[in-house]
Amino acid sequence: MPLHFAAPTSDAIDLHIVAADALDDMPAAARAWAQLHGFKGALGEVLTVPNADNEIECALVGYGTKATRARGRFYVGAAARKLPAQTYRIATTLPPQDMDEVALGWLLESYRFDRYVQPAPVPARLVAPDTVDAKRLQIIAEGEALTRDLINTPSSDMGPVELEEAMRALATQHGAAITATIGDDLIAANFPMIHTVGRASTRPPRLLDMSWGDSGPQLTLVGKGVCFDTGGLNIKPGASMGLMKKDMGGAATVLGLAHMIMGLGLAMRLRVLVPAVENSIDGNAFRPQDILTSRKGLTVEINNTDAEGRLVLADALALADESTPDLVISMATLTGAARVAVGPDISPFFTDSDDDATKLAAAALRVADPVWRLPFHAPYEQMIEPGVADLDNAPSGGFAGTITAALFLRRFVDAPYMHFDVYGWNPAPAPARPKGGVGMGARALLEALPALLKL
Repeated sequence: MPLHFAAPTSDAIDLHIVAADALDDMPAAARAWAQLHGFKGALGEVLTVPNADNEIECALVGYGTKATRARGRFYVGAAARKLPAQTYRIATTLPPQDMDEVALGWLLESYRFDRYVQPAPVPARLVAPDTVDAKRLQIIAEGEALTRDLINTPSSDMGPVELEEAMRALATQHGAAITATIGDDLIAANFPMIHTVGRASTRPPRLLDMSWGDSGPQLTLVGKGVCFDTGGLNIKPGASMGLMKKDMGGAATVLGLAHMIMGLGLAMRLRVLVPAVENSIDGNAFRPQDILTSRKGLTVEINNTDAEGRLVLADALALADESTPDLVISMATLTGAARVAVGPDISPFFTDSDDDATKLAAAALRVADPVWRLPFHAPYEQMIEPGVADLDNAPSGGFAGTITAALFLRRFVDAPYMHFDVYGWNPAPAPARPKGGVGMGARALLEALPALLKL
């Protein structure tokens, strides 16, 4: 469903955002009704107030306390699913940053993945507050919805071919150029590891390359597009394979971010690279102890075929680096170790630049898109050096798996580089984030890009 604000109308119902410690600030006519119904202004609490004709006179949504607001996000926007499906306008003044979160949360709460079921009930509509940039927030919500749709679609309908189709549709929408290198052409074009990982699938692997913009600094986004991961010959147990439709969550996230960048017309040259593959099992699947030669010429010993994401990313990152971009950002559902470290709600990221890390962290706080920096810890480099090849794709021991994976990827990039190890999945419903696919880190990056690229 379209995630847009409602057109201004005189029939819109006033929505009052009421903090738990400021109940006296609600309209006088609503106080008795609120007291009668035990409305305490708890974060996300909702109450409608009737008029003499038993129609809705106004609505109240709880703003909690400063302490409770610090423990969550988008709780006010979640009222979109709690209120009757009418049109509302916010009648409370909030700081601009808080109003942005409320308005964006309302749009994101309106998202439902209904491709395979009857559409969900229409949510309540919100007139854009005067203090927000409605167009910007709608474009951000559209980008997030694209990411969610791509992740939520099962692999039967979202293989390498369909991921290419989605990327082509995005390119067409924004007037971008796109090329695809497919199947055995990957060998001739020197993408050997992308070909090796994807060759066992009946759906040929491919490298998708989209470009937009003709002036300004060059940003290259690289997204892991493993459309399904069996683990290869090191096959995953069934319980670990259940969510592998989301293993293209990095690709889905960079495409959502690309929509935001292009839709907002940011003054840059944008390139998006997606190695789209399935890691399958067949007689020609790659094997443990194989040694592969990458696009960059570095050799890689395969010690686990289930550590395939870093292989396809490596070839794409080597290509990205050849055009000397101002910044390369990779996003991938890469390691379970990242979830152990920070859980499903935080995007761990790596960068060698303290200044860039500070800028990104500040941006993430402004837009309620949490990130946390992990280190490119140089002493761990020896853990990815097996001796018989330049690199090891799956070091033994089990320690620092997120860091060693990031160090592996950094070997293929000389340009300024930032890497995100995202989860891409919300395991339980939360305000503005239903259970299922979710974008992580994209809004923080969008907010930070003007500072990171000096736009």
